[in-house]
Amino acid sequence: MRSKAQDDHARDVLRSERWRRGDHTRDVLITGLLGGRMAGPVVSHDRANVRWKIAQFASGDPRAQFGLTGLGVLSEDQVMALMGEAAGFDPAVVTSGVDGDVPVDPERVLVRLEEAGDRLAEAAARRERVLLATGHPVGLVLLYAAVGELLVAHGASLLRPLEGDRWRSLGRAREIRYLHGVAILTDRGSSIHTHASEPMERMLAASEAAGGLPDLVFADHGFAGAGIEAGIDTISIADVNDPAPVAAAALGRTRTVIVMDDNVVPEDYWVCFQAIAARFPR
Repeated sequence: MRSKAQDDHARDVLRSERWRRGDHTRDVLITGLLGGRMAGPVVSHDRANVRWKIAQFASGDPRAQFGLTGLGVLSEDQVMALMGEAAGFDPAVVTSGVDGDVPVDPERVLVRLEEAGDRLAEAAARRERVLLATGHPVGLVLLYAAVGELLVAHGASLLRPLEGDRWRSLGRAREIRYLHGVAILTDRGSSIHTHASEPMERMLAASEAAGGLPDLVFADHGFAGAGIEAGIDTISIADVNDPAPVAAAALGRTRTVIVMDDNVVPEDYWVCFQAIAARFPR
């Protein structure tokens, strides 16, 4: 369970200058992405891990599908090539069998962040209903929370489906809670890192029953996968070893997938917020 001191710290961080829209050059943003290790020559997952996760996905392992169906038409080699193009690495190097790092091109990350910013700004201008959710509650939650404040300030509304409802999954307590408007999965005592799509599937069912599905989802892991599967316009964040959203984009089922390290120090994602915020009108 989060303490009041932790929540107060989150509020203080979100009100710092880094999390308020500023004027930053592309060079500053690129430097920030490299400094936070969201991108660069060394990120969290090495070649062996990326090979394993892509093989797992291509074999149809449900844990790697993020709730998406119909992606099995792509071969392992095709998926590796798609990930290489999205992240900016050479597939031949990763599949060589030689251990080493997998780079992520910061320029590609920045382009996708700007694309996400354009769609989010459009959502605000249209007063759309947006659902924010993360399976990385100690990684990405500050980024989503800051984007949520930006959306609301410019006219969008944030949905909070399934808030407070509880269920059991595989014998364990589960509950969706919202931190500054961002859905996270908990066991009623602690936040959970999850790839599962079930929480978002339940959230979307609750949202539809309450009056309608969201116009836009901004999420990761199974939260994003379930949004895409439901046919909802979805912006996804995917790590270099999470191919499902990238495969879905290649098949024309979604558009914006930001491939970057999705679990660095939460405060370091300020640069991602700035790249998104720069696409909103002043």
